[in-house]
Amino acid sequence: MDEFAEALRSAITNRGLGLERLREHLSQHGVSVSLATLSYWQTGRSRPERKKSLQAVVHLEHILQVPPGHLSELLGPPRPRGRWLRKAPAPMSAFWPEPSQVEHALDDMETRWDDQLIRVSQQDFVTIGADRTERSFRSRQVLSASMNGPDRWVVIMHIDEHDRPLPELRALKNCEIGRLVEDETQGFLAAELLFDKVLRKGESIVIEHELVNRAPCPLATNYERKFRLPTREYVLEVTFEGALPASVVQLSDNSAVDPSSTLLDVALDVQPGVRGFRWDWDLKVKQDLKVTH
Repeated sequence: MDEFAEALRSAITNRGLGLERLREHLSQHGVSVSLATLSYWQTGRSRPERKKSLQAVVHLEHILQVPPGHLSELLGPPRPRGRWLRKAPAPMSAFWPEPSQVEHALDDMETRWDDQLIRVSQQDFVTIGADRTERSFRSRQVLSASMNGPDRWVVIMHIDEHDRPLPELRALKNCEIGRLVEDETQGFLAAELLFDKVLRKGESIVIEHELVNRAPCPLATNYERKFRLPTREYVLEVTFEGALPASVVQLSDNSAVDPSSTLLDVALDVQPGVRGFRWDWDLKVKQDLKVTH
């Protein structure tokens, strides 16, 4: 356990406060910290590094009645990130239409492990209903730790149509939902998927999650997967349960693809960027949909 974790645990014990009471005291000071985060801080599983987390430590010193700086001085400089990469990766807000929204949503999330997760495989399965609407998106990640400590995966989603219900996030395999940030007015969702174990260096994990749209489901016109870091394998399968689109374009090279009941994109050694498909329905279909909806 590091010095900060030991000092925090000792201060909590001496003050005689449980984590729930500590969280309530922080909330009264306008600071929101989850029970899981407080637990991670006192056990050394993670530590405060983001701006709001460091502010929370200042409040903790007051609540726990320890001298100012007693805890914060033990944190030292932020831990280095991404040493195993040849060059610094793009920020997590890269490739999104409103980077500031992403940065704000991630402000209280633990993101330092993201650069330490090697993307072995990313598999996406998209279902388009018979009424040509987006039904669900299921994703399967195979991740490997480049150092001891990774314990979560961060999901970010942006939808084109704002002011409609955001999809429901479901954790399916080897993970559970942690902090969740939703903004319907901006069509934005971000969440932590907490692993069922902390990974050691070289250890791998397979996780699965699903995003299920709530009625009324939007007309489906595309699917994009944004890659911030290299990925060894990518598989995308888009299934149309009803009529086929009139035309399809593959986003990786902007090439035309023959419409079919299943669109498949398989790629190896994927570099940062965007992959996926976009498609158009014929004019008559669009007119019919306007009438029935």
